[in-house]
Amino acid sequence: MRLEREKVYDPILRGVHVWNALVIVLLLLGGRAGGWLGYTPEAAALRYFHVLVGYGLVLGLVARITWGLVGPAPARFSGLWQPRAWWRMARTREFFPTPADWGHQAASAAVYLLLYLLLLGMVVTGLALAAINQGSGPLYLWLGHDVTLKHLFREPHEAMEYAVLALVVVHIATLILHEVRHGVPLAQAMVSGFQYRKVEEEEE
Repeated sequence: MRLEREKVYDPILRGVHVWNALVIVLLLLGGRAGGWLGYTPEAAALRYFHVLVGYGLVLGLVARITWGLVGPAPARFSGLWQPRAWWRMARTREFFPTPADWGHQAASAAVYLLLYLLLLGMVVTGLALAAINQGSGPLYLWLGHDVTLKHLFREPHEAMEYAVLALVVVHIATLILHEVRHGVPLAQAMVSGFQYRKVEEEEE
């Protein structure tokens, strides 16, 4: 067996991926830290920063959605939609097959799509909370300082926050599992753009 590689992920996709990853980490850390600090001036400043970083997530999602529609094939959402592969994976219960094709594998594609849906939900509920708590953002005209509606957005926002955290942990764990189980470097793909896969040695 030998490894072959191919340039699969373009620079724009990789840049957006890194941007969104950093923003998500900052949002998760800031959200938790703000809750721990309670009602203090430091917590208020952190919540304001949290909203600013949230706008960074909006920018990142707009960029990802745009590139998912007009970018090269490996970046497009059509490549993430793999219902047949998901059905086969569910029937065989083989969730970590050896990577055989270029691009996103079925399990990771499903996780990414779910993650994007959760992030869109967090953006909407986060903008609503910014309007209610801080009187800012594009939803201010409809929700500005209306604390009676706060519970409609805070609990879903927090639930999606935990779900995103769980998916981040799953993402990192599966990267490690794939590399250990299959001996194929995956984590570097969003840095170098190259994907690797094992191929049989040709007999002379």
